[in-house]
Formats: sequence, structure tokens, C-alpha cells
Amino acid sequence: MKTLVSRSCKERVLPTLSQLCCENAGAEIMAQKAEILYFEIFALKTPAALILKQEALSLGAELALPKDAILGKVERVDALLIVSLRILPVLLQKIANQPFGLRALAATLQTHYVAAMKMPSPPKIMGVINLTPDSFYAQSRVGLHDAIDKISAMIRDGADIIDIGAASSRPGSGWIDPNEERARVVDIFNEIRTQNLAKEAIFSVDSYTPEIVALALESGFSIINDINGMRDPQMRALAAQSTASVVLMHIVGSPETMQHNPHYTHVLCEVDSFFEQQIAQLRDDGFGGEIILDVGIGFGKRVQDNLDLIAGLTHFAHHQMPLLVGASRKSLIGTICGDVPAELRLAGTLALHLCAARKGAGIIRCHDVKEHKQAFAIEQALGGIA
Repeated sequence: MKTLVSRSCKERVLPTLSQLCCENAGAEIMAQKAEILYFEIFALKTPAALILKQEALSLGAELALPKDAILGKVERVDALLIVSLRILPVLLQKIANQPFGLRALAATLQTHYVAAMKMPSPPKIMGVINLTPDSFYAQSRVGLHDAIDKISAMIRDGADIIDIGAASSRPGSGWIDPNEERARVVDIFNEIRTQNLAKEAIFSVDSYTPEIVALALESGFSIINDINGMRDPQMRALAAQSTASVVLMHIVGSPETMQHNPHYTHVLCEVDSFFEQQIAQLRDDGFGGEIILDVGIGFGKRVQDNLDLIAGLTHFAHHQMPLLVGASRKSLIGTICGDVPAELRLAGTLALHLCAARKGAGIIRCHDVKEHKQAFAIEQALGGIA
């Protein structure tokens, strides 16, 4: 049995309640009635579905079921539970001791309830520095002499995190030789350490090579951003021995093969299963630090998969880990908007990232720091993010 969640937003109601001079505690209670959660439940036992429907209806919620469930013709069914945030905990109490797997379902729904109680806040901005000659967005490429200037500019523009990589991960690119990757980063890393730039921003290393990650950690970096999803045991061991945070990104295959006819039965379920597996692997290997989840926009995904992941980002909040989204100037924008080149995809990028922030993204990875800082400030002023 698998459960997915999406939601409407109570945040739009809170400003109006504030204008009415409602007490904060009362406003929060009333706003919970406006927050509607939608749970897709797969392979639910039919007796459990009938019990759940009865209990939901008794509270003013609803469980949508196929006709065959009502007629008792199938053993398991998919269902859609529609319930307000205010009613959900009462419903959970009513089903927590019920048979047919409802106890396990209640436990799963409880994790989503806890996540839903947390209001989204303005995300941290992660600026991208590409020390590569072949990254998909040419204007993001920098060399040794420009990199420090660009880092300083991003910090002035409001970047919270600077993500530095020297191995292109654009579709079709192969794994880079570690010696070549080291040659591209070593002087920049040394300069970051010499200037003590880690006091001005958090530095993240975008690499799947343990030797490069080790060098970055020695230079003051505090986030490991591995597009390979920490599948490498050596990378997991390195992370476990450090105090760094880890970005756990979903990818199918490698950059060279990831866009060769990717296919998902249900992309949110499959990405979530990957997270569960890799989180468990990291913990088993002794990593006790912060894990940041990245759904991997553009990494082995079709356009609709990417859109589904951003629209359904709220689902992954049940892990209670920061969520990272990086859709900056990626090809799905060009595809949707009519073959628009990377240089003209800023508006589409902002639209995707604003949606991701509303859905709970805690970190936005982007090329255009100043523009994102401005967009999030306006969204916050409108009450879209707290």
C-alpha cells in the first residue's frame, strides 16, 4: 500500500484572518479548515476502504472509490481521500486501531499531517558556479579568473549557498576523469580556503568523485551535492566521516544515458521509494548528518514527470528533510515554451521555482540569484510563503 499527498494552501487565508484582527491561535485553527489535503492511496484492501469511507463521511471528509469496491468485486482498490487539515487528526484517531491495514495507513498519514502543519518559509538560494567548458547554459561557465568575482557577486546578490562543480551533468555527457576534474577545481578551492569565503556563505561541492569531495571538505565546503544519489559506498563513507550535509538526488542511470526513454508508472511513488532506500543506506553506513532531498528535475525525467514532481513536491515533506529543487533554465522550459534557448528561459525558471517554494522547497538551485531573491521577496509580501 502506497500513499501520495497533495494539498491546497491555508497560507492564502491567513492574511485575511489577520486583517480581521483574529487572535493568532484562533486564526491558525480556522486556517486549518481551509487547508484541504488530497491523499492518493494505492492497493488499499477493500474492507479497509469501506471502513475508511464510513469514518471519513462521518466527519465531513470524503473517500472516492471505484464502483467495484462498493460492490465487493475486488480485493484491493485505489482511492482518493479528501480531508481538511483540521479534521485529519480526528480521522486518524478513529482508524488507528482498525483492522485490514488501517493502522499502518494511519501511521503513514500521521507523517503527512506533521509535515502539513509546517508553513513554507522563503527558501535558501543556492547559486550555481560551473567550472566546466560544456555545461548546457553557456553563460554559467566561468574560469579561474572569473570564478571568485562571480562568487562574490552572488553573495552580494543574496545567495545563501554557492554550489561549485567541474563535471558537466547535461544530458549525454560522460563521466569526467578525476584528474581533469581536480585540475579545474584545485585553484578555486585553494582561493576559497585562503580568503576564508566559507564565513560569507555556505559552500556546496557538486561532484560524484570522492577525491574531489574530500578536497572540497578540506577547503571549507559543508555540503556534498552528489548527482549519483550517494550510490557509491566510498562517497557514503566519506560523508559519514565528515560533518557535512548531503544532497540526495534522484537520477535514473547516468547523465550519458538518463534521457534514453525514461519511464515511470507513477513518478512520485518511484522517486519516494528511491529516497527511502538511499536514506536507509546512508544511515546504515553511519551517516548521522543532515540529508537534503532533490527530486532531480531533468535527470532521467520526461517533461510531464518534471512537472508532476514540482506540483507534487509537498508529498516528500513527510521525510521531514529539506527539499531542494533545481529547474534553472532547463530544457523542459524550452520544450513547453516552444524551443526557447537556455538564454531566454529565466521567466520560465522563476515560474517553476515560485511554485516549488509554495510547495515547500527549502532550497532553490539557480543561475540567477538576484532575480530569484526579488521574486521570493514579492511572493513573501503577497503571503505566498511565510
